[in-house]
Amino acid sequence: MTSTGLKVLLVDDDASFRRVQEYQLSQAGYRVTACADGAEALDAFRSGGHDLVVTDIRMPGIDGLELLTRLKAVSAETPVVVVTGHGTIETAVEAMKQGAFDFLTKPFPGDRLRLTLERADEFRSLRREIRELRRAVESRFAFENLIGSAPAMKGLFEAMELVAPTSSIVLVNGETGTGKELVARAIHHNSLRKDRPFVTLNCGAIPATLMEAELFGHSKGAFTGAEQARKGKFEAADGGTLFLDEIGEVPLELQPKLLRVLESGSVDRLGEDAPVQVDVRIVAATHRDLPGMVDEGSFRRDLFYRLSVVPLLIPPLRERRQDIPLLAAHFLGRMARRTDRPGLEFDPATLDILESYDWPGNVRELENVIERMVVLGRSDRLTPDGVPAGIRSAGTDKDGAGFGLPPGGINLEALEIDLIRQALEREGGNQTRAAKALGLTRNTLLYRMQKYGLR
Repeated sequence: MTSTGLKVLLVDDDASFRRVQEYQLSQAGYRVTACADGAEALDAFRSGGHDLVVTDIRMPGIDGLELLTRLKAVSAETPVVVVTGHGTIETAVEAMKQGAFDFLTKPFPGDRLRLTLERADEFRSLRREIRELRRAVESRFAFENLIGSAPAMKGLFEAMELVAPTSSIVLVNGETGTGKELVARAIHHNSLRKDRPFVTLNCGAIPATLMEAELFGHSKGAFTGAEQARKGKFEAADGGTLFLDEIGEVPLELQPKLLRVLESGSVDRLGEDAPVQVDVRIVAATHRDLPGMVDEGSFRRDLFYRLSVVPLLIPPLRERRQDIPLLAAHFLGRMARRTDRPGLEFDPATLDILESYDWPGNVRELENVIERMVVLGRSDRLTPDGVPAGIRSAGTDKDGAGFGLPPGGINLEALEIDLIRQALEREGGNQTRAAKALGLTRNTLLYRMQKYGLR
């Protein structure tokens, strides 16, 4: 690591030591400001923009520990290395408690201070990177940066904003590709747990035989292949949020144990008798019809009620077509930055095609299609020719294309309400069958019933 350009504040009342260290550090490429006492150093630090500080402990007036405290009040991020010719364990402990990066006892080898400052600068850079990454993450998941202007999305964002500061369990329902994990992360990063872990588990990607160990952990030798003890996802998320994606895939025989953890807050590792207490906020998600699964007996009713304390429904993209241009522009901007092509733009006809498509894969499919168009496109202007053929032709192949619009027009909303009522009445109130009769998923039917105030 190079030290070129780094400014070091060196504070020591021993003129000989100060001259030697100033020379050695200057030879190593540091720009050194040398001070003989704490008061002079504090003035220099306030106006000098120093990257690192080296200070003696015993000095007249403001001693090293007091200077350390004052420096940290000015800039908590600046690493401070404390040196002394009268080192004791108590002094070292006190210096570290007050925020010193390291503690050196005189005399030390000629390169010891330089190596310590290199480590201190690495630590400073790492903290800055972490801070910038955290700021970027918080910005990405800020509610005002979530994309969607449709009324249903505005209602979703309002509900997320209300539930985020709480510890309530949230159940996110939506078709594949609608952004359920994005909703879960936004809730976490706007909660009081944002500085604690966000742990994810896709319940549909774990074999049923391994899911219990994955969730709750296991001791060494608990089963064949368990060569060492391991924490489960609940313990890994302690103090933070556990996102259980595709919760509908949890095997029926494991659901009672999951329910017990949610109710008691304690985890039983496989192979151990003593429970482990955890503090975890649960956000679960599914694309499946959990009420229908409850009726079928493949999902426990008590677990469903425990999970759906605050249910959130993400409407499919075809139910909020006005958001398609916004999302498309967002994804195109991301690709422009990624490929260093700032001139990327849509032909208006291309946007018309994108808006007319039903997007069965929802937002994820839209993002993938735009990436494909950018990668394979020869021009920065994305024209209809670049849209995949299946999407271009989909508009002419939709069911119901033979419906004729009456000369006097229709009230589309009233027609939709009437059709939903007819379907529910015909199916005796069974929402799953009514949704099938209308060519909808049950989640979409529920969304439209909520939209129109139908019960």
